[in-house]
Amino acid sequence: MSEFRIHHDVNELLGLLNVRGGDGAEVYIDLLQKNRTGYVTTTVSAHSAKVKMAEHSKTPEDFLRKHDELKSKNARNLDPLVYLLSKLTEDKETLKFLQQNAKERSEMSANAASSTTTSYSIPATSSKMSMQELEELRKKLGNVTASSSVPQSSEVIRKMLRDRHNKKNPTQPNPVFPNWVYDRPALIGDFITSPTPVGDPVVAVGTMPLAAQEQALVEDLLFVLIGVDGRDITAQPVLGRQSRSFIVDPSLDMSVKELVNRILPVASCYSTITRFTEEKSSFEYGQVNHALTAAMRTLMKEYLILVTQLEHLHGQGTLSLQKLWFYIQPTMRTMEILASIATSVDKGECMGGSTLSLLHDRTFNYTGDSQAQELCLYLTKAASVPYFEILEKWIYRGIIKDPYSEFMVEEHELQKEKIQEDYNDKYWDQRYTIVQHRIPSFLQKMADKILNTGKYLNVVRECGRDVTCPDAKEVLYTLKERAYVEQIEKAYYYASKVLLDFLMEEKELVSRLRSIKHYFLMDKGDFFVHFMDLTEEELKKQVDDIIPPRLEALLELALRMSTANTDPFKDDLKIDLMPHDVITQLLRVLAIDTKQEKAIINAEPTEVSLSGLEAFSFDYIVKWPLSLIINRKALTRYQMLFRHMFYCKHVERLLCNVWISNKTAKQYSLHSAKWFAAAFALRQRMLNFVQNIQYYMMFEVMEPTWHIMENNLKSASNIDDVLCHHTSFLDNCLKDCMLTNPELLRIFSKLMSVCVMFTNCMQRFTQSMRIDSEMKAERTDEAEKKRLATKFLAEYVDALQSDSGFEGTISKFDSNFSTLLLDLLDKLSIYSTNDCEHSMINIIYRLDFNGFYTERLERMAIERSQKTAS
Repeated sequence: MSEFRIHHDVNELLGLLNVRGGDGAEVYIDLLQKNRTGYVTTTVSAHSAKVKMAEHSKTPEDFLRKHDELKSKNARNLDPLVYLLSKLTEDKETLKFLQQNAKERSEMSANAASSTTTSYSIPATSSKMSMQELEELRKKLGNVTASSSVPQSSEVIRKMLRDRHNKKNPTQPNPVFPNWVYDRPALIGDFITSPTPVGDPVVAVGTMPLAAQEQALVEDLLFVLIGVDGRDITAQPVLGRQSRSFIVDPSLDMSVKELVNRILPVASCYSTITRFTEEKSSFEYGQVNHALTAAMRTLMKEYLILVTQLEHLHGQGTLSLQKLWFYIQPTMRTMEILASIATSVDKGECMGGSTLSLLHDRTFNYTGDSQAQELCLYLTKAASVPYFEILEKWIYRGIIKDPYSEFMVEEHELQKEKIQEDYNDKYWDQRYTIVQHRIPSFLQKMADKILNTGKYLNVVRECGRDVTCPDAKEVLYTLKERAYVEQIEKAYYYASKVLLDFLMEEKELVSRLRSIKHYFLMDKGDFFVHFMDLTEEELKKQVDDIIPPRLEALLELALRMSTANTDPFKDDLKIDLMPHDVITQLLRVLAIDTKQEKAIINAEPTEVSLSGLEAFSFDYIVKWPLSLIINRKALTRYQMLFRHMFYCKHVERLLCNVWISNKTAKQYSLHSAKWFAAAFALRQRMLNFVQNIQYYMMFEVMEPTWHIMENNLKSASNIDDVLCHHTSFLDNCLKDCMLTNPELLRIFSKLMSVCVMFTNCMQRFTQSMRIDSEMKAERTDEAEKKRLATKFLAEYVDALQSDSGFEGTISKFDSNFSTLLLDLLDKLSIYSTNDCEHSMINIIYRLDFNGFYTERLERMAIERSQKTAS
């Protein structure tokens, strides 16, 4: 079971049990993954579990009857389910919780039913009902009875199957037999039940001599064995899937009657098989059932030949009842097996793969009975031929031709272009899917390989290349599974190699990924210096004021003026102005397929307008089939990494600009040199923080992880491995860059905000000082200079000096930055210790390289442990 399947099942189970809060699903998922084994329920353990469940059941007969019914329908995973339930009965705490939960759910269902149930008013018994009231009550009771569950007729089932097929394949409707095929019962070959015609009274067979009774019954039996009523043996009507029963003249001699009753089950089996073969021959039941009925008819020919020979003997007067019983012996076992299989297929409503599963299991269950096993093997081989023909086309050419929806792989109409549009588009997972109940049990282990083999070939076919496996051989059913397993594995390895070579060599996947790395992971340093210098003024504007074509032109210029000009795929890089900042985008992505998704998507947009820097991102044009790997989900992850680092680079440039401004400001006569030195020191600490964070992300996270992915891609054997390695690379980068932890992300975002506010404050102050100096140096336009100085000082300086002067403002920036930085380091220390995120501890080593924060971090750890202890 895949990790995704475990997540899905655990969450669904918790939802059904109304479990809220607590440790959440992750705890249970971890326990399941640590403790799961390849244990398979054995026959002995399954029987013991069934006995235990029957003992615990209030109605053991009903439980055993239901178990046998499901077993006869060949219900999958029945034994493991019963084994699990038997284990639950041993856990008293879980049992108590389930009982309470069942009680609450039944009460909720009862309340819901009471609000929707139609009430019928019945007159009091003391009053006399009128004919009108009686008729009304009769109609109501008739409606209720009609709506109750009754066995569906063959015609209804055929119509349902036909409608289901036509809905999936509106352009290719199933052919239909004309109505007269079903309206003429004499064509079926089964008993025609009709009222006994009125005629001359027949002499009771019991009044005849014993020899005459025997001869009369032999003649009747020969008729009954081929589906025709006799004089003294008549078939009773059947409803649905019942077995045929017979009425024998009660006046018959007991010895003759006993022998007749031993032979009649053969006639009952004949009736069951005949009805089955006629019904399942309809187009709606699929090719596998058609092949099975054809094989059964072939076997039935031998039976009919035997009956014909017996009639010949009877005509010669040499066939007695005992001889008939003797001659029929070899056929009885065959007819019983055929009737049993027909009943099971009918009860289980089996088609396609489920029919083959039932036949395969029967074949194995008859181990030790060579005749029965040989018979079942013949039926399974015959029935599997059309299924294996579909399988061969799928694994050898990547084509599905399944007109009756029998094959284990189902095709869905999806557009591959959507991979580049929808973040959550699951084309690769949903275009072709496995339908569990259509998988033959003997192919269960190979189901994933069969699915992937066809998918790989289909991708290459959709690119205009016709591919056919060179090792294509006919797949035949055999009890030795290895025979067709080898064929499937050969086809799988060929398909994997064809698609992998196609993507790696012809479509240059690795080169494409390197191109994306150059831009989204900021691998080309000179390109980004050029680009940020060119677009600095444009990106300072609000998003609504930015002209995208201008940005595209500046991007083109930066690409041509840098080493990126040598990249053959540079023209696929595009500008994208996002509607949200990176944190909002991240939260929206993380909310997909969760309960918060609808609330976040439908939330009203904030009135705060984004700047170009906050909204800016790159986008990349990827065409089919590379879009299977570099899909919208992967590109969105690249965008989040890029936007995160791009904003860090922007903050670094702001701090460097402050450093340049401070170098100029040193020549001014400053009355508060103390606070100015504090501002210099704070700026240096902020710059050290931002640069070290960038170095950590680029050289300790992305670069090593990239090299690991590149090496893994060289050893990848199929496209699923490539997808897995690429996704793992992006997931690890997002996690180690603190983008998947909301708590760390929130602290980091605040730190960046403090740095930006500090740079704005310092630039405004430096600008005001520069204007003041220029006013002293130049006396020209003195009135204009005074006006400008007054404006800047009023807007920027005076507001800061109102709170204990500029020194207090710098002190507040220092305090806020130090508090947030310590909080970040403390949280990183916790995550690196508790969650084994060892890479994150490198940030602590880089930022606290000289032990400046060590003492305060230790103090915070002690306080936290004391708080936990108390």
